[in-house]
Amino acid sequence: MRCIFATVFCLCLLSACRPASDQSGAPKDSIAPDPAPFSAPTSLSRLPPENQTYPILFVTQVPLSSDKNGRLSAFANHMTGPDQVPRGGDLMLYYPDGTLRNLTKEAGLGVAGFQAKNAIAVREPAVHWSGKKALFSLLIGAPSQGESLDHSRWQIYEVSGLEQGQKSRIQKIAGQDIRYNNLSPIYGIDDSVIFTSDRPRNGEAHLYPQLDEYEATASTTGIWKLHQGTLQLLSHTPSGAFNPLIDSFGRIIFTRWDHLQQDQLADRDRDAVRNQVALPFRSFNYSDESANAKKLDSRTEFFPESRVGGHGVYGEVSAFRSNFFTIWQIHQDGSAEETLNHVGLHELSYGFLTPSFMQDANLSNKTSPNLHQNRLALRREGGLFQLREDPLQAGTFFGINARESGSFATDSIVKVHGDPRLNPEQMQILAVTPVSKSDNLSDGRYRNPLPLANGGLIASHTSNQLPPEPETSLNNLRLRFLSVNPTSNLYKPGTYLSPGIKKKVSWWDGKKVRNFEGDLWELEAVEVRPRNAPAKASPPLDAPEKAVLAEAKVEEQTLRDWLLKNELALIITRDQTSRDRADLQQPFNLEVPGGVKTLSAQNPNGKLYQISHFQIVQAEQLRAYPDRPGRRNLGQALGNLHKLNQKPGDEITITGAVKIAKDGSTAVLVPSGRALSWQTTDAQGNPVVRERNWISFKAGEIRVCASCHGVNTRNQANFPAPLQKPLAFKEFLNSWKNRDK
Repeated sequence: MRCIFATVFCLCLLSACRPASDQSGAPKDSIAPDPAPFSAPTSLSRLPPENQTYPILFVTQVPLSSDKNGRLSAFANHMTGPDQVPRGGDLMLYYPDGTLRNLTKEAGLGVAGFQAKNAIAVREPAVHWSGKKALFSLLIGAPSQGESLDHSRWQIYEVSGLEQGQKSRIQKIAGQDIRYNNLSPIYGIDDSVIFTSDRPRNGEAHLYPQLDEYEATASTTGIWKLHQGTLQLLSHTPSGAFNPLIDSFGRIIFTRWDHLQQDQLADRDRDAVRNQVALPFRSFNYSDESANAKKLDSRTEFFPESRVGGHGVYGEVSAFRSNFFTIWQIHQDGSAEETLNHVGLHELSYGFLTPSFMQDANLSNKTSPNLHQNRLALRREGGLFQLREDPLQAGTFFGINARESGSFATDSIVKVHGDPRLNPEQMQILAVTPVSKSDNLSDGRYRNPLPLANGGLIASHTSNQLPPEPETSLNNLRLRFLSVNPTSNLYKPGTYLSPGIKKKVSWWDGKKVRNFEGDLWELEAVEVRPRNAPAKASPPLDAPEKAVLAEAKVEEQTLRDWLLKNELALIITRDQTSRDRADLQQPFNLEVPGGVKTLSAQNPNGKLYQISHFQIVQAEQLRAYPDRPGRRNLGQALGNLHKLNQKPGDEITITGAVKIAKDGSTAVLVPSGRALSWQTTDAQGNPVVRERNWISFKAGEIRVCASCHGVNTRNQANFPAPLQKPLAFKEFLNSWKNRDK
């Protein structure tokens, strides 16, 4: 039993379940068994390929001259300015016999020459389970010469007529919010449309756009679902979500930008105040998220710790910065959001990690190489992009391990073993094409890898060995078949998919007319083939919590229905005092005053921290800047914590906090549909262990964490995950049953 909460940094709390005073063992009925062994393949070999070769659907794009907030950027790639996404591309279909169709042109869309009212750009096709139709995002219109820049929006369309001899038919998907950019559409197993969007979390226009946690650039807001006219936010992501897919196990898999840190623009303003010079960004806070909120003469921040470090009751606090593009998963109903298999930086990007408290000698700045099988660390200040599942190896994902900027998100191809039966310690990243830490790739650079059902592999490829210089482009970014180099057993570029798709276009960039003539970029290939829709993932509630419900004579569905009606979720942790053995960067010797205590098997005499409260933090769009529209999210203590979160007699003065029960457990009602985080604190509210990511919860969801950041195999005290019935859940149910009395 592993925790289903997620943290990229693996820095949340874990549990060793046992009586409060017992440091040597645990009751047999309260310990989960070690996970059954399951080994991932360690070579590039896959299952036997299909004999059939399928058509390839892809898009073309007029080359960009800059990677800043453009169509191929790692983030902010949804922008619609004519230089950010030059119009003139099309939706193309390639058949195995070499025939090439321009589907948008067949449907009467797009023009050559000057790009104005009827201009189009196309992105991210995704094929239906039947193989008969596909979704894609389409941008229509560009400014005429002398006009101000337009406000076109990416919208979702569906194309059919994909068989040879048919004519394409393209129609707009009804029910989407046409005021905002809707991108990366895929089909759900119920034929819903799942996509990313920059629509504000609550649809309120004054919060548009959401500004990311890096340089306060407009971002997408998360993963959305449109089904039978109903729009649902599945995952709220304060810095953006990208390129979702549904894998063979029914999970939505996507790249998420994990950038939960304090505002670096406000840091520069604070420096300016100290130096008595003009503020470069003039950042300020609003009093709340409403349209009529007051502008405050303040840029204070509460969570997480400072980017530049500080001092607290536990001594010097290290500077904390976070910037990683990670693989995440979520169920198609919006529940069970976590990193892929709950993997973290300790396994994906091991090596140096900063300890939170500098004066605690037991905290380490290194990870242990003995606690993970992976031997290819992902680059930081970047991550994994453009994921595709291998059709011949369920749960294995090909992607690009690119840096965050300056490369048009090109780099080497890797694959990640993410079968849900794999424990994070067993997960591996393998090189598919040559990898270079120097960014110099002798065979060229790749984007949009696509493993094929016939055993082949294609990708967009450029001959550029290094990232291009600023304000320059990539050479010949076109789709190529890849073949295995018998010497290295890694893939190398082979023949081109097409003979080259040429076009001559011009456009108004707001200041002058720009021109292009030559081969278009070829991107985002997908096979046009039928697939069996996977079963819907719906894991049952775990046995300890079921037992608590039975003892309290509460029906699980009745509780879920009440949560749904009140737009709430319930998060349960069985023990907050112990943590995964790999995480030595935040305190791990922890004690609930008068209750359970967990001591590290390796450092039992290290500093012992008292944790008495569990504080919920909510992402609120409060930060703004005079030079740009929109607002940035700040972590705020949850001010409207539900009254059932406090038992009679509790005297809690820490905003957004609940008391940790004597057995280390917590049960907390939280708002659904928005990003949350948390931290454990001492009795005075001083943070001890902080969560490092945002997590969203579905209305009606009951999330159980045996021990937050679940024990991979063993925790710090060398115990597996606990299975005790959480006392806090029992106490919550007693209050819940008497809520109207």
